[in-house]
Order: sequence, then C-alpha cells, then structure tokens
Amino acid sequence: MISQPLKSLLRGDDCTEQFKTAYENRYTWDLGFKGYKGKCMLTRDDKTFEGQFIIDENLKFKVDYIFDTEAIKAISSQLWELTVHRIRRPFKEVHGLNTFTVGDFNEIGMEVLVGGKNKGDSYRINNNSVTMVYRHIHGVVVNILTKDTFETGSGYLSTNYTSQYFDPQNNNPKGSITTFSDTFNNLSDNGPWVLTERIITGNRGSESVAFKELFSFYDLTYLK
Repeated sequence: MISQPLKSLLRGDDCTEQFKTAYENRYTWDLGFKGYKGKCMLTRDDKTFEGQFIIDENLKFKVDYIFDTEAIKAISSQLWELTVHRIRRPFKEVHGLNTFTVGDFNEIGMEVLVGGKNKGDSYRINNNSVTMVYRHIHGVVVNILTKDTFETGSGYLSTNYTSQYFDPQNNNPKGSITTFSDTFNNLSDNGPWVLTERIITGNRGSESVAFKELFSFYDLTYLK
C-alpha cells in the first residue's frame, strides 16, 4: 500500500524532499565508528572456507587466513557491499546535482525519476524507504528490488532483495535474477547493527546452473 503522503503527489511533481527522507532513513554507522573484526566463513559448491576479517575506522577491510583466491574475492566483495552501504554521506553530497520528479505508482511504491547528473536513473519509495533502485553503473544498469526490511530504530536495513543487470542500450537482461537474504545483529548491547549472515542464490553462467552461497560473520569484537 502506498503511504498516504505520497498519494497526494501527481506525475511530474517535484519529490526531492520525499526521496531525501527515504535516503536519510537508511541505517548507517555513526561517524565515530571505530570498526570491528571477527571470523568469516564462506560455503559454496560443497566447499567451506574459514578465515578472519577486519574492518577499520576508515571502513577499509582485509581478509586473512584464507588461501583460495576466489573465496577471498567473494568474501571481500560482500564486505565491500556491507561497508559502502553503512557510510553516512550527506544527501546534498550524493544527489546535489540531481532533480527528482514523480513517475508512476505501483505496488512497490512511487516512482522517482532522476534528472540532472544521473538522468535516466530511477527509484521507488514507500513508507520512508527506498524499495527499488534502477541505476547506471560502470556501463550496465542494475535493478534492485527490496522485498523486506528491518527497522533498527535508527533507520531501516534491507533484509531480502533481488538484483539483476541489464544492457543500458536495449534494456535486455544481462544475467539472471540474484536473491539476497541478510541477517543483522547488534555488535554489542545497543551497539551498531552489523551483518552476521548473507545467503545468495541465483544462476551462474547458464540459466540452468543454480548456485547458493552462504557467508557468515561471527565472534565479532570492536576495534579500540
């Protein structure tokens, strides 16, 4: 159901404030966050890789004690995804050169059409959350649909979502839909929320070759 404040808007109306509210409602770590470390585990193709990781105060990360190059790459990719979405960046810094107008409405939310620097991108928002992302990144278009979220009390976290890439020239799919299921927990009592498990499912290469990857992050401690 579309939230009542959005229903009052019409196609073509400026919706910068509504999008800004959803953007700023994302959960991010405090600026004084010092980082943390712990153990990590990847299970894929009936193989398990275990090691250790660290995320420092600059949100730079490192994976140790795993000697499989592809496993290190996979875990590092998830740590990058984790940290990049926890960085708190002012709305004006990220979107100051963009404009935002209302598109259509559907069960996912109100469409937000981007003009200006990132013209051609779009989002959907509902209940002060971003429910869809359609962005041009590195020569492709990525479409992310959020299915479930978790309210931390200091912003929301996406816990179930899908991702798919498209050709920006003809909008044809470049690969299949990948599904993500995330679990978050407090790093300590009333501490920051961190990712403890991510399950990724989809098809690798051929549409008929299914895969499942399980990432676990545990024995977590603050850096001092």
